[in-house]
Amino acid sequence: MTAPGAPRIRARFLRVGGVPLHVRTEGNGPVCLLSGGLGSSWFDWDLVVPFLTPYRTVVRFDRPGYGLSAAEPATTSPAPTAAGEAERIRAVLDGLGLREPCTVAGHSLAAFHVEAFARLHPGRVAGLVLVDGSVEPAARPLPAPGLRDLAARAVAGTATALAVPYLFGPAARRLTARLATVRREDLAPPLLVRHCYRTGRALRALLRENVRYLDVAAELDELRRTRPLPEGLPVTVLAADDGCRSRRTEAWLAEQRELAALLGADYRTTAPAGHLVMFDRPDAVASAVLDTR
Repeated sequence: MTAPGAPRIRARFLRVGGVPLHVRTEGNGPVCLLSGGLGSSWFDWDLVVPFLTPYRTVVRFDRPGYGLSAAEPATTSPAPTAAGEAERIRAVLDGLGLREPCTVAGHSLAAFHVEAFARLHPGRVAGLVLVDGSVEPAARPLPAPGLRDLAARAVAGTATALAVPYLFGPAARRLTARLATVRREDLAPPLLVRHCYRTGRALRALLRENVRYLDVAAELDELRRTRPLPEGLPVTVLAADDGCRSRRTEAWLAEQRELAALLGADYRTTAPAGHLVMFDRPDAVASAVLDTR
């Protein structure tokens, strides 16, 4: 049962591009959509959502293969693209009957996706938040995209046949999360991690997105030249500062500042925080979303 006064959580599956996607909505007010980075599932935003639901209707979804979403067809699904992910976001919102302009927030790789959404569907966006977003200046696509996608599918298929995801997927997820937080722990529910990351579909989705990473970055660079952001759109770049004054940290923060300058965005840092900012500083992530509108 839902506790009195608690926001009602509505979980459902929407068929988008022929694939059943797991979608969750909760809260009230203007809409914001949260999209996770490479290998992420809906529950990676769990600590952020309670800060938002008193003021926003929060939408989360799992891309194909992640979380509870079904995998795309094994051999016929197109390789990931920025335009394709922007269209997926639009289709999720349309499937929920949410057609008013909304704030979109993307973490890491998904920063590419939500920025592409803002550029390709300018009438649908009220604010843009890039949470420690990926940065690839002057990216160039790699050769043989079809062969790379085919190789990713083949590697995932072989690994699945050998039970690699089943045996090692949850442990690999937990290790990755620990390394991406200053607290060095994975705050995601262990049972959900076990359920979602021991499947071959999650590994296939991760490998396919990874081999297309630079292609998507290059596609977004082209969109930046040809499809401007809506005039006056509030944009925030939220960068994670782990508190170390290492060369690596300083270089990353410099890249984030350059991204903010490129987009004419409000630049913020939050510290101490690792790349999984949603675990270390969920309040800062929520503030960035709420301040866009």
